[in-house]
Amino acid sequence: MAVYKQNVELPPERRSTFSAGFNSPGRTEQQQGFRRRGRRIGRFLRPIYWVWIVLLAALCLVFTGLFCLRFLFPVPGNFDMQDARKVTMDMEISFVHEEIGGNSSFPSSNSSNEIERRNFSQAGFVGKPPGGKHRKLHLPCPVKFAESVDYFMEPNLVRNFTQFSLAYVNSEEKPPEMNSSRSGFGGHQTMEQRANSFYARNQTLHCGFVKGPPGSPSTGFDLDEKDKEYMSKCIVAVSSCIFGSSDFLRRPYYKNMSGFAKENVCFVMFVDDQTLEKLSSEGHKPDDRGYVGLWKVVVVKNLPYSDMRRTGKVPKFLSHRLFPSSRYSIWVDSKLRLIVDPMRIIEHFLWRNKSEFAISKHYDRQCVWEEVLQNKRLNKYNHREIDRQFYFYRSDGLTMFDPSEPNTPLPSYVPEGSFIIRAHTPMSNLFSCLWYNEVERFTSRDQLSFAYTYLKLRRSNPDKPFYLNMFKDCERRTLAKLFKHRVLRPPPTTGP
Repeated sequence: MAVYKQNVELPPERRSTFSAGFNSPGRTEQQQGFRRRGRRIGRFLRPIYWVWIVLLAALCLVFTGLFCLRFLFPVPGNFDMQDARKVTMDMEISFVHEEIGGNSSFPSSNSSNEIERRNFSQAGFVGKPPGGKHRKLHLPCPVKFAESVDYFMEPNLVRNFTQFSLAYVNSEEKPPEMNSSRSGFGGHQTMEQRANSFYARNQTLHCGFVKGPPGSPSTGFDLDEKDKEYMSKCIVAVSSCIFGSSDFLRRPYYKNMSGFAKENVCFVMFVDDQTLEKLSSEGHKPDDRGYVGLWKVVVVKNLPYSDMRRTGKVPKFLSHRLFPSSRYSIWVDSKLRLIVDPMRIIEHFLWRNKSEFAISKHYDRQCVWEEVLQNKRLNKYNHREIDRQFYFYRSDGLTMFDPSEPNTPLPSYVPEGSFIIRAHTPMSNLFSCLWYNEVERFTSRDQLSFAYTYLKLRRSNPDKPFYLNMFKDCERRTLAKLFKHRVLRPPPTTGP
């Protein structure tokens, strides 16, 4: 031990310098502080403290394991989400049948909310209908597009699409008194006219753009004559709209558009005066020809509805009326930026699949029941109006979506309606008119009426098929980039 100490001693010249600095008054106090902290750390590192740390870690693992086991192995007798919804809806169905059989047509908003709350409580839930706290991550998936579509050449389809002639109600002499509160743009369709319009045959039906009696003011959606002339010559149209300054302008990705699309496809953005002024202030002022990038900006005067969402359904559903000569059209919601050439989209989703209407499935929901609950949970629309529409559809045969049914007519009853590809065939045009009429009559939440409209059209024409392609939502995310809507400031309050 003495030898060890002798070996680690410093040389004389360094030992004197080190000792002088170490034994200085300031350094002595600092050294004492080091020694005190060292003793505290030593007490903490004693074995007794490590025992407590290990015990706390074990308790945390036990509680975490029990928490996970509750989800992996639910307690018998408890309801899962699907069972709760089935119980809820079964009880509501019996209630609706009782109401329809009685004097009242539809339950009041308060009664329906009370029934919904009571049913969820009986199913094991308390408070609002269940909803996810965290949004799932949804990513695009690869789509095998054609390498190049620099031409317009329709294939010889194996199936012959259903053929008949459609005409549209252009004016009404005298709207019924009972419907005078509804907008005249959609007309005042009676229930008898509505029922007959679902048959695929030569007929004249309501499909928007209805004028009032002679001498009455315009019902809305007025366009400049030059814009009408431009749109009447379009063979393939890509359209979108922004009303009420509700969104930013998303230009199609220019580099991905083929030369054929740039020269022959009409890219039309419908806006109102308020939106045009806002976009111009943000650097998107149309040039002398009315273009902003590939978008041809078309200004709509005299909007037909005070609800901007409902007004947006006009270009969304009625492209065959706005572009009377077009054979194909693509609807792109204003929150999306188109990044794939439109001709490649038409070739893949219509020509290759031998379809006349293509729309994607919803990324999260499949059943209209779920969509109703989600709309009410997020207060997307007046609850009473949602109930009125939903109960009407159920009384007319709408049932819950069953994914296990081998002959299900659709892979999902809830679409993601921000991207629609259609051929302007008679059945496609009829379906678009019927879907628009449901939005015009009931709520503007078009996802509620999609499945009912399709199923009723299919049920009314068993020998006349309608070829609808409902593709995956991840494929839709490959077609366009998703952005968030513009956050609008609430209007200033008035009053004292």
